[in-house]
Amino acid sequence: MPGTYTPVGYLPVLIFMIIALCFGLGSLLFGYLLRPRRPYDEKLSTYESGMVPEGEPRQKFSVQYYIIAILFVVFDVEAVFLYPWAVSFDKIGLYALIEMLLFIVVLVVGYIYAWRKDAFVWD
Repeated sequence: MPGTYTPVGYLPVLIFMIIALCFGLGSLLFGYLLRPRRPYDEKLSTYESGMVPEGEPRQKFSVQYYIIAILFVVFDVEAVFLYPWAVSFDKIGLYALIEMLLFIVVLVVGYIYAWRKDAFVWD
């Protein structure tokens, strides 16, 4: 009969998610109820490497900072894909070699694009 299908295969996943949610919330509640509450001025003060903080806590960073961070992550993560390929190079054959060459070409094109847009210039 249409519309009466119950996905029984997902029942264990649902049970596991409910248990995980209850465990997480229970742990937070348990910690909240049992932890010691003894606040004092020194404990509640701002700590910055043992020094008295200077200036505002919210600083504006240049967009260039974030662009360089994203470029680092992109190129670093993509370089990680080279290691498994290099380890199994003798077993994967010509198809994988061509795929990796295409992957490296995309990396180089992205690098040239970022270079031309002066993304690597730090002011």
